[in-house]
Amino acid sequence: MRILVCGINYAPDLIGVPKYNTELCESLAGFGHEVRVVTAPPYYPAWHTPAAHRVRLYRRERRNGVSLVRAPIYVPARPSGARRLLHHASFAASSALPLASAALSWRPDIVFAVAPSLLSAPIAALAARMCGATAWLHLQDLEIDAAFGLGLLKDGGLRRAMLVVERGILGVFDRVSTISPQMIARLEQKGVPRHRLYELRNWVDVAAIRPGARDTRLRAELGLGPSDVVALYSGAMSHKQGLDLVVAAAAALQATDPHIRFVLCGNGPHREDLQRLGEGLENLRFLDLQPAERLSELLATADIHLMPQRPEAADLVLPSKLSGMLASGRPVVVMAEPGTGIACEAEGAGLVTRPGNVDDLVAAVRTLAADSGLRAELGAGARQRAERAWDRGAIMAGLDEAFASLGRAARAGGPQVSSALGEVRGGPPGG
Repeated sequence: MRILVCGINYAPDLIGVPKYNTELCESLAGFGHEVRVVTAPPYYPAWHTPAAHRVRLYRRERRNGVSLVRAPIYVPARPSGARRLLHHASFAASSALPLASAALSWRPDIVFAVAPSLLSAPIAALAARMCGATAWLHLQDLEIDAAFGLGLLKDGGLRRAMLVVERGILGVFDRVSTISPQMIARLEQKGVPRHRLYELRNWVDVAAIRPGARDTRLRAELGLGPSDVVALYSGAMSHKQGLDLVVAAAAALQATDPHIRFVLCGNGPHREDLQRLGEGLENLRFLDLQPAERLSELLATADIHLMPQRPEAADLVLPSKLSGMLASGRPVVVMAEPGTGIACEAEGAGLVTRPGNVDDLVAAVRTLAADSGLRAELGAGARQRAERAWDRGAIMAGLDEAFASLGRAARAGGPQVSSALGEVRGGPPGG
């Protein structure tokens, strides 16, 4: 099949959404599909485009069997709510020409839009209609709900208007997928019929990320000894994670439990604030984002993984970093309300604490640091969950079959695509 993908994020950015967009497209190419992508230059999570990748016009390239068109965009150095809107609007505008050109000259079978950015999704849907392709929208997060829930945008009138626009966008796609059962339920509440929904969860390569010995080279580089217990957060540093709680936990434990060492690894718009907040803490280290070839080593360095999340973001996103944490066979401390998607994913794989409560976080880290047997038990549960519910091969095979089902329906000239989609009611089970 010919598959045209529209998504603002792609390699060489390889954290969060860029990683999944890249692996999705490369997996589809590996199945024998022709894949073309309209995307932007790299900028995430630092919100800065390296000089070598800046473009004023369009740039074509080919990576691992996938053809790319890079469209120029506006990247704010400090991404406030209004600047984020302008950022996404710039991609919506610049992506229109290559999407329309590919629709008319290449005539794809499926146009697959990834949100973020939701603002570019109507252009992708229009491109699909121009060539009679199936229009598929994949939501990595519920952008509008998250923006207002986290306080990035606050105007009530703007929210009502944007929700009306969102409902219209969701209604023009033949298929809408997202990454968790809870987010599927949210989309049903927003009026998307169940037969048009598909659970396409994020994944991990369980062969590449495996449980390993804790005495890694990275641990030695950080000057950590065998008796130190490492509590690690690795990922983007923005406002939705609530990483200030991790800094507060480090401050609370510095005097009483100096063997518990906190490591925050990553980049993002909130990092400088966190570094200022953590000045003087000897049990807290910051690391830059590590290269992909050191990811397994980084995750193995941890004795405990930390998964902070602000309560306002619950079930609006499902942090992609969780899959790697689970695959590494280490226990996770999750900050979430019971019953939320992330809390359910951590069942049997870690401890769940109340979001926003530093005392709970301190108690959970202390409990795990003091009990190596409990860490081993929960770490084994984490690995089992990764293999059962987050395996890249199984998830990609399920998506390929869903695409094949669309192709069979189109060739048979049977019911309309939107009806035929009801034959596949979801992706691999959440476990």
